[in-house]
Amino acid sequence: MITQNETLILGIGNSLLSDEGAGIHALNLIRSEYTDIPNLTFLDGGTLSFTLASWIEDCDNLVVFDAAELNMPPGSVRTFAGAEMDNFLGASKRSAHEVGLIDLMDIARITDHLPVNRAIIGIQPEYMDWGMQPTRAVHRALPIAVNEAVKLIQTWNNEQLRNGKTDSKQNRNKTSAELPDTRA
Repeated sequence: MITQNETLILGIGNSLLSDEGAGIHALNLIRSEYTDIPNLTFLDGGTLSFTLASWIEDCDNLVVFDAAELNMPPGSVRTFAGAEMDNFLGASKRSAHEVGLIDLMDIARITDHLPVNRAIIGIQPEYMDWGMQPTRAVHRALPIAVNEAVKLIQTWNNEQLRNGKTDSKQNRNKTSAELPDTRA
């Protein structure tokens, strides 16, 4: 699964529903653009399922990309980290997916495996109906969301170095091709 100090990059959403797939599109962008950041695990979470719980429990750092109702203009990006993420998930409307992200985070919390560093990067959708591509507003927001994730990862990695928490077990990135299919 995931080794110590790895960062799980989790994209969630349905890429067949235009902007609902923003999380998957952001995941694919960071996976292709930032191959030089070590110890990343990329996981296409699709529309979520309980099988993702073990991945979340195993990581120290978690970045989630998702389309989110931010009550902002389409394409707006907002990052919620740590307790702010917990509050956002607790206050937001339940997901139409099989399992909501809040449920997966609750599992990690109950088992005392909540990732130390965690954040959700939400992208305000414009249109969520059949379509393989995001709208122009969401497409323009993807690099902004990815940049937010990269800044978080760099901050977390620097904190772990300062605290003497390093792990040389594995210094390469893993993609969903190397991981089991978790899409519901």
